[in-house]
Amino acid sequence: MPHSYEHAFKANDQNEDGIRLQKVLAQAGFGSRRKCEQIITEGRVEVDGELITELGSRVDPKHQQIRVDGSRIHLNDRHITLILNKPKKVLSTMDDPKGRFTLRDIIGDKYERVFHMGRLDYDSEGLILMTDDGELAQHVMHPKYQVKKTYIATIEGKIGGNICRRLVTQGVRLKDGVISFDHCAIIDQNREHTIIKVILHSGKNRIVRRVFAAIGFPVKRLVRVQIGPIKLGDVKPGSFRVMSQVELKSLEKAVEL
Repeated sequence: MPHSYEHAFKANDQNEDGIRLQKVLAQAGFGSRRKCEQIITEGRVEVDGELITELGSRVDPKHQQIRVDGSRIHLNDRHITLILNKPKKVLSTMDDPKGRFTLRDIIGDKYERVFHMGRLDYDSEGLILMTDDGELAQHVMHPKYQVKKTYIATIEGKIGGNICRRLVTQGVRLKDGVISFDHCAIIDQNREHTIIKVILHSGKNRIVRRVFAAIGFPVKRLVRVQIGPIKLGDVKPGSFRVMSQVELKSLEKAVEL
């Protein structure tokens, strides 16, 4: 025979025909082979959009999209996604020729391949998501998926609830078009300032500041506290943490991955 039994087995198990689906699920952390076989037979697994219920299927995890219960799976250590709290006076870039503080100064050199999904202006604070997963980043930032961002804005002056409602129902015309909020609610106020919770899906530059400036209420402080289902939580300014698998799956679901 031209090939040994051992060689034939290895070729059949992993090379030309791919890897057994239950093995890939096990590598992705879904439990033992037997548990992964049960997940398949229960009709919870899709490969490239096709439901797989029979055992013995082989896949190429590098080139095929595999989902369990609608969520894309990740082989261990394949990608990293970070939740970062940007302070004021930090640039939303990885380096700066002028020597100003950047996101690289916060995360250090451990995660060399990560990049930021969206920005915050120099004087704004709060949540920035970073990843080395290009597909995830493309979906999060693409207008098609209308990922909502939540901000807490402190503005100069005392604003009325009727203005908040108009910002949602009518919006404001800016140079680059009409912008409306998805949600606008007053949290607290006094004679000097008003604290407002704003939700919108536009990713345009300095959009919250520009909207309030257009109606005569400059923003004194702006903090982004949520992107899609991901909350800033207790991450302190100038620090970060790795996103959990539960959070990651919720984000992927929100952007149809």
